[in-house]
Amino acid sequence: MKIFVIANQKGGVGKTTTTINLGAALANKGKKVLLIDLDPQANLSSGVGFTQQFDKKSWNSTQEAPYKSIYDVLVNSTEIPSVFVTTSTPNLFLVPSHLSLAGAEIEMVNMLARETLLRKALTKVEKNIDIVLIDCPPSLGLLTINALSAADKLLIPIQCEYFALEGLGQLIETTKLIKGINPSLSIGGVILTMYDSRTKLSSSVVSDVQEFFKESAFKSIVPRNVRLSEAPSHGKTIFQYDSKSTGAQAYEDLAEEFIKRFF
Repeated sequence: MKIFVIANQKGGVGKTTTTINLGAALANKGKKVLLIDLDPQANLSSGVGFTQQFDKKSWNSTQEAPYKSIYDVLVNSTEIPSVFVTTSTPNLFLVPSHLSLAGAEIEMVNMLARETLLRKALTKVEKNIDIVLIDCPPSLGLLTINALSAADKLLIPIQCEYFALEGLGQLIETTKLIKGINPSLSIGGVILTMYDSRTKLSSSVVSDVQEFFKESAFKSIVPRNVRLSEAPSHGKTIFQYDSKSTGAQAYEDLAEEFIKRFF
């Protein structure tokens, strides 16, 4: 089992879209993939159709959540296999998130070894899972640190826009600091997203990123594609929503490159 964390403290760069659709593409190729939604917004969970069935239910912090989530794993020591949810894509499994996770960082502060709670939990994952993909919130807080402490490789989505490289220095520096807890962590690759072939800016960003990260930048580039934006609102992966779209082809290519690089 190989564990990948998909992180960038900048929001709107395609972390969740990449986690869902790279995971689905790998599952379609026969890999058993576990997605972990570590973002309190739970966009990954709704993006694969899980939490949409709970959206109409009212919930506040004084009520028990309507389902078990990664919150229970981190805060209540629930064993992670008991939180697994099957998705409509064969070979693709989910550990969902919930709004209650928003308060988890405060609750985790006084816990023993709070930076490695997720790593400890993942030791309970069944041996037949090939790949774990962890979707992080857009911050470098305790949740993201837990993901970095548990992972073998860091995948960094970068959108092809003006501020693409802004803040990446802090993420890379955090990765270096995490090596004290997780010596095996390294940058597995940079994924360029939201590419617009009509603009010189996108081409310039691609050139800059590929020069800066050299061999770690994936050659497969995800274009700006309206079908990719629409799919999560239907609780579907891009392959279920529009398998012939340019977005689907991009993630298909990325999955092939991913397998060649890591397997």
